[in-house]
Amino acid sequence: MNMVRAASILDIPLLARHRAAMFRDMGTLAAGSEEALVRATETYLRDAMPRNEYLAWVAQTAAVPPEIIGGAGVQLRPLLPRPGIGSEELELGPEATVLNVYVEPPWRRCGVAERLLQTVLTALAERRIRRIVLHASADGRRLYERLGFAATNEMQLMTGPIR
Repeated sequence: MNMVRAASILDIPLLARHRAAMFRDMGTLAAGSEEALVRATETYLRDAMPRNEYLAWVAQTAAVPPEIIGGAGVQLRPLLPRPGIGSEELELGPEATVLNVYVEPPWRRCGVAERLLQTVLTALAERRIRRIVLHASADGRRLYERLGFAATNEMQLMTGPIR
């Protein structure tokens, strides 16, 4: 039986490697960029996790010692108050962005990602966070839709490099 637990500072190197592997597996990580992404992610997580701006969970096997086979994270950000959708209540935030959902290849299609996401959604509900967003990969879209996520009107503008 696999279990999901909250990640700790000790898990940062693995969380950073999972992030790089996720982008590599999606074909969006330039050759030779993996180590730079890992280092930058580790730096970010060492700062954000203690401040609870980034929350993370890992899935691990029941083996002794356990093997971490997947992970997922949430970046929390303040939300400027705005009208609630279909409600007269205001949305006050924070907003949670689900990131870095990754499962090691041998464990894919075994329910690990779903278990991670259910844990994430439960933790966010306990924090009374109602606005949850993510960017779905083609492989993850069906799972996210099954969990209730829906496409939105989000748009994106990519500008040139900052000089």
